Amino acid sequence: MLKRVFAAPDPGLLRLRSATRAVLGVGVAVAGCALTGHPLTSVMTGGLAALLALFTVTDPRIRDQAVTTALLPVVGLPVLALATGLHTTPVARDAAFVAVAGAAVYARRWGPRGHALGVFAFMTFFVTQFLSAVPAQLAELCSSVVLGVLAASAVRFGAWCFERRLSPPAAPVLPGGTGLARTTTRQAVQVTVAGTFALAAGQLLSDERWYWAVGAAWWIFVNTSARGETLVRGFRRVLGTVLGITAGLVVAVPVQGAPLPTTVLALACVFGIFYSAPVSYSWMMFAVTLLVSLLYGLLGALGPALLALRLAETAVGALGAALAVAFVLPVTTHSVTDAWIRLAVRCVHECTTVAMRRLAGDETADPAPRAAELEQLLARVRMSLAPLVHPLSPLRARKARARQVIALLDDCAREVRGLAAVAADPYASHDARLAAACWRVEAAVHALEPDSGPGRGPAPAGPGAPPEHPGAEAALSHLDGLERALSGLATPLRSSPRAPLTTV
Repeated sequence: MLKRVFAAPDPGLLRLRSATRAVLGVGVAVAGCALTGHPLTSVMTGGLAALLALFTVTDPRIRDQAVTTALLPVVGLPVLALATGLHTTPVARDAAFVAVAGAAVYARRWGPRGHALGVFAFMTFFVTQFLSAVPAQLAELCSSVVLGVLAASAVRFGAWCFERRLSPPAAPVLPGGTGLARTTTRQAVQVTVAGTFALAAGQLLSDERWYWAVGAAWWIFVNTSARGETLVRGFRRVLGTVLGITAGLVVAVPVQGAPLPTTVLALACVFGIFYSAPVSYSWMMFAVTLLVSLLYGLLGALGPALLALRLAETAVGALGAALAVAFVLPVTTHSVTDAWIRLAVRCVHECTTVAMRRLAGDETADPAPRAAELEQLLARVRMSLAPLVHPLSPLRARKARARQVIALLDDCAREVRGLAAVAADPYASHDARLAAACWRVEAAVHALEPDSGPGRGPAPAGPGAPPEHPGAEAALSHLDGLERALSGLATPLRSSPRAPLTTV
């Protein structure tokens, strides 16, 4: 399972760059808060604010990223004031927490910015429970949040703004509906129900650490769209927590909050969170759980009993999420999966078109961002198909179909990456064979989407282009591979989901 994290494709080294930058940003935030005389709890808050600012802001343009980052304290500070102000009134605090959780998920309807602000608002309320913050601490907590966001901004937009060169795409989203037909509306209701269940059950387990159950239920819904993938995400959260607790017993408990080793290990966990998040939720949760164990060590509260309680609260939260998605306005796996697959196919088409424009001599055409977008879409496809390919799934025909779709889309991604690499070769140029191959790829795409209208033809060859060149053979090979993979998708996508496949 760990091999998947390090062997997964990383176009443009985005995961490595993001993880390294996160370590730098969080390190600067923690150092800044400590040097300005903030107490330990506020230093932790500043580090968390920086981590969230770097993790949740995914707007495609740098200007939009800057605006979203600037809005984080605007949303977070009032929530911080609300949470600390309700510290002595548990009933009002609990109601406000569940309301913030529902509103944070509903905010996803406004795209990446709504998602980032929602996550920041929820986690701001959460951290006040984690630290048992009181109104007297409000001023220092607010200043640490501002310092954390400023530190993250200085690193992201100043010291290391690699997006200017790589132009990362926005996180893909499904088209929305209206009212209860909109997935975010349904999930907001589901989160409210799940959070209420988790809160009540979590308080039965512990009067002090109940918030872990609410946090577990809430995070299971983040970046999910359908019932099946939410259930699998809950299972993976529990699995990652078990692994993280095991590591906490081996690593964090012996360290017991010693400043230097705790700091080094905590920054390693930050790296692990960012590096593993796009490809493995279980390993991300492993890193999160180990980080939490280290923070409890700094607070002097770490022990085996606390880690066992953490696991129990996580299981309660996962159960609440499972019950909510199963019985409250469920969103079927098939409808969401089909939509993600078709978005991925369209992205393959767009990658091919842009690559052909580049091969035809258009220097402004760059297929690399589209290839990165395709990787994100494939991650969403794998997440939505995870319930069907899970070892415990009893649906054998649908499992075989899902595996075939994943394999063929992986073939498409591999050929697209190769085509983008050929297109980036300054000596590659267009010839008639590439144009014909591109037409065949386009025909295969439109065979999968018969209602998509007439396709666009490839860019014409420039004047005086040679009939053959060294890059043409490689480009033809990738285009032929794309055509075969897209043609192969016709069988699983255009037949009944429950019908047995003749080939797998």
